[in-house]
Amino acid sequence: MKKCSFFRAIMVAAGLMTVAAFATPANALVEININKGNVQPLPIAVTDFLQGDMGAQVSQVIAADLQRSGLFAPINKSAFIEKISNPDASPRFEDWKVINAQAVVTGRVTQEADGRLRAEFRLWDTFAGQQMTGQQFYTQPENWRRVAHIIADAIYKQITGEEGYFDTRVVFVSESGTKQQRKRQLAIMDQDGFNVRMLTDGSDLVLTPRFSPSRQEVTYMSFANQQPRVYLLQLETGQREVVGNFPGMTFSPRFSPDGQKVIMSLQQDANSNIYTMDLRSRTTTRLTSTAAIDTSPSYSPDGARVSFESDRGGKPQIYVMNADGSGQTRISFGDGSYSTPVWSPRGDLIAFTKQAGGKFSIGVMKPDGSGERILTTGFHNEGPTWAPNGRVLMFFRQAAGAGGPQLYSIDLTGYNEQLVKTPTYGSDPAWSPLME
Repeated sequence: MKKCSFFRAIMVAAGLMTVAAFATPANALVEININKGNVQPLPIAVTDFLQGDMGAQVSQVIAADLQRSGLFAPINKSAFIEKISNPDASPRFEDWKVINAQAVVTGRVTQEADGRLRAEFRLWDTFAGQQMTGQQFYTQPENWRRVAHIIADAIYKQITGEEGYFDTRVVFVSESGTKQQRKRQLAIMDQDGFNVRMLTDGSDLVLTPRFSPSRQEVTYMSFANQQPRVYLLQLETGQREVVGNFPGMTFSPRFSPDGQKVIMSLQQDANSNIYTMDLRSRTTTRLTSTAAIDTSPSYSPDGARVSFESDRGGKPQIYVMNADGSGQTRISFGDGSYSTPVWSPRGDLIAFTKQAGGKFSIGVMKPDGSGERILTTGFHNEGPTWAPNGRVLMFFRQAAGAGGPQLYSIDLTGYNEQLVKTPTYGSDPAWSPLME
């Protein structure tokens, strides 16, 4: 069993778990090599889970998750030849080969005597004619969407060999109202834009929310009582506390990978420098000391280095330094200005916003500045944040003449860009780590 306190308990039973390694086309494991660039999506059949409307809804969420990843192409159910009546039995594999389904997902959702839902699934390799994996889950009925995301993650991991990212949350700034009277609230949602919940009432301006590695608190900047401060918000209790009372303005707070520190930019007169604060002792350490604007710090996943933005060379560029402030080195040298660097959870890339030629782009580069790639360009794109598996980015876009910003996701190929629909305008997204 495993439990998650804030997002309620989901219990996983291993009774159906089987993992087989067999080969394709006739005897090989169905798999996707996600390291070879632009991947051809894998045709997969996600059948309606038995029984009733809840089963169909679970399968729809699974299919939508897989499709949004850009790695899977769920087959239209109207093409299905076999109607699954017993998800425990092997499918008629020849029927699924006819429609080119390289994998088939079957399952059921039932309600236990104590009111809990039991959701179970099996993943089948149609070419090998065998089950690849299967699991069952118990949860409260209101958590059915989360179960669907967990199943999608299990399928993603089995076929790609890497962790999924569907059972995650995103904190963002929800924007509503006119441009002249814009209301900005801190909000949280599932990664697919569902289950949006407001965390603040909109009475104070909020900016740059960021998740803690513990997943139970976020840090953000707020102008409560006209004073710019960095806050910690406990997601379970709603309790809020000020990180520290600093002179001037504080910007861009982020947690260290171990969750024990917050790194941020503090403005003093016309310049700003980067500081860390130990959350236990509340002691601060200054990392940069220049007459420039140093901001947007982001730790590497091992906590050994920090990327940040600085205009010390005349315009904003990306720099990297050791976690103690030593070895400050510029890594961006292309045309235009670079900002909002964010280190990948995998440690291999740094995402950034680039402004050049009157447009804003979201791109990635290696930590030494090599291998720069632009993933998407628009009128105003900004604020990249990484999915916990380091394969997908979310950002916000303000289109020319549009009423407000919207959230988008894009994978590292740059070909799979998706609008993340939210009830209001959205900006400043921050992806959670994988939930436990």
